[in-house]
Amino acid sequence: MIIPIASDHAGFEAKELTKKILEEMGHMPVDFGTHSSDSVDYPDYAIQVADKVNKQEHDQGILICGSGQGMCMTANKYPNVRGALVYDKHSAVLTRQHNNANVLCLPGRNLDRAQIEEILNAWFETEFEGGRHKRRVDKIRSLTDKKQN
Repeated sequence: MIIPIASDHAGFEAKELTKKILEEMGHMPVDFGTHSSDSVDYPDYAIQVADKVNKQEHDQGILICGSGQGMCMTANKYPNVRGALVYDKHSAVLTRQHNNANVLCLPGRNLDRAQIEEILNAWFETEFEGGRHKRRVDKIRSLTDKKQN
C-alpha cells in the first residue's frame, strides 16, 4: 500500500524510523516532509497528507509530531479524514475497529522502534467493525456535511 507520511521537526526522527518499518512491512511510504530536524510549522506538513486522504487518493496516511496532537487537530479539519492520536497497540486497534480512522497520528517524542512497529502492525491488521460503529462514524460525517451546506 502507498502511505503518505509527514512530520514536523519534533517528529522527524520517528518519521524516518516509521518509513523504514513501513518498507519492511511491504508498504511504500511517500514522504511529504519535513526533511530535517530544523524547526517548522506542523500544519504545513499535516495538510499535505490530510489532503491526499481527504481526496481519497490514498486510503490511509501517517502524521508525526512531538505529541501527535497538533498533526491530529490539523488533519481532522478535512471532511473525509478521521485522524486518530495513537500511542499504543490498544489505541491503534480501537481507532481502526470503532472509528474507521484513516490517518494515524503518532507522538514522535514518546515512541521507540518497538512501540512504533507494534502500533503499525496493529493499525494495518485491524479492520473496521462496521455495524453500530458505522452509524456513529456516519454521524460524525453528517456534522461536516451540515457545515458545508
